[in-house]
Amino acid sequence: MKKPLVILSGGQDSTTCLFWAKRYPGVEQVHAITFDYGQRHAIEIESALKVAEMAEVASHEIVKLPDGVLRGTSPLVNADHEVGRYESAEALPGGLEDTFVPARNILFLTLAANRAYCLGCDALVIGVSQEDFGGYPDCRIEFIAAMDRAIAEGMPKRIQIRTPVIALNKRLTVDLAVRLDGCMAALTYSHTCYSGELPPCGSCHACLLRAKGFREAGVSDPLIERHRQPANPEARA
Repeated sequence: MKKPLVILSGGQDSTTCLFWAKRYPGVEQVHAITFDYGQRHAIEIESALKVAEMAEVASHEIVKLPDGVLRGTSPLVNADHEVGRYESAEALPGGLEDTFVPARNILFLTLAANRAYCLGCDALVIGVSQEDFGGYPDCRIEFIAAMDRAIAEGMPKRIQIRTPVIALNKRLTVDLAVRLDGCMAALTYSHTCYSGELPPCGSCHACLLRAKGFREAGVSDPLIERHRQPANPEARA
């Protein structure tokens, strides 16, 4: 892998994957791509812009998808449904989380493969995890392997899919971030909350798993620490 394209949502996992790609031995140039699909937590796009700037990527494209291109009952794309709130990570119900957006990662990987080919990239990096995945079927190794084969068959050049955190839970993802120069600073500006709140709500599926990961790793979440500081327009920009 010398020239990867990172699918950057602006969240914890994709931010960690971006810095993993930056520090990967032999990498010469890193590009990033972010998708605006009308998600409830669209504030994550601002985070992606800030994180990409901090990582000094070679290019960063925001792809604006047509309104309503991704549909479903997920509260991330359907305003008639509310994001679930829970008391703790232990209280999460298990099974398929209601935030699942059908075919989202299929679409993202397909569009990213198009851009990777045009940029001359040799790899796609995506921050899916089958450990803390909310039951999402498109975050499993089997799905990634199938998409990797499909892209290989459909392209005249090899563009492999790399998944640095697919076998890591949130604690191990935090451990990885700590070892990556610049990553923890970038995580200060990442966004995880499915409700799109800043400071984060602290009770949605994503917030609870993030908090659990930092707690178990024995590391303070820089995003939370940032919002514990006295009000300062520059610090909160």
